Amino acid sequence: MYVFRLMLVLSGLVSVSPLLAQSGAPAAPPASSSATPTGVLLPGDVVRLRIWREPDLSGDFQVDEQGTVVLPKIGALSIKQMPAASLKTMLVEKYSTYLRDPAIDVIVLRRVNVLGAVKNPGLYPVDATMTVADVLALAGGVAPEGSPDKGELIRGGSRLDVKLTRRTKIGDTPLQSGDQLYVPQRSWIARNPGVVAGTLTAVAGIVVSLLVR
Repeated sequence: MYVFRLMLVLSGLVSVSPLLAQSGAPAAPPASSSATPTGVLLPGDVVRLRIWREPDLSGDFQVDEQGTVVLPKIGALSIKQMPAASLKTMLVEKYSTYLRDPAIDVIVLRRVNVLGAVKNPGLYPVDATMTVADVLALAGGVAPEGSPDKGELIRGGSRLDVKLTRRTKIGDTPLQSGDQLYVPQRSWIARNPGVVAGTLTAVAGIVVSLLVR
């Protein structure tokens, strides 16, 4: 009878401990999907423009709520839903009016809130070539209790149906400016292996001592 009760206690420890890790943490939002095409410019994005030998024309320029960006000499451009490659072609054509054979580089940056178990949560600009690990490095890296290979992408309070690991490339995700990259905590057992091992050892010792009586 004593052995049976001890086994029930041990079973309860293992099953309840993951729930303890969730106490005080917000419930996971429901998963959703997005029909917005990836790789296009959207409000909140930043256009990083680099024109060779033209530092006064280069810089980072944000796309406003109407999908408009204001660039030096050119002025306001409506670029909402425009692919980055098309934007570069258009800018080469427009700047050719002022410059001879302009060498232009255009990088689209998404602004993402990195939250959860990271050292420096906040808003960071990211580009399509970066991995999730690169983004987490901008936030100071994952906190000791974090689970970087179980990241979640959240938009408007809903979790997007996409799997994120440290090696996932941002360009392969539907990430948009304003989204949240959330790093959850590891389970209570994963964060306290010494406590669990010590408890199991102690219980096992008691069980053995009872069996040999």
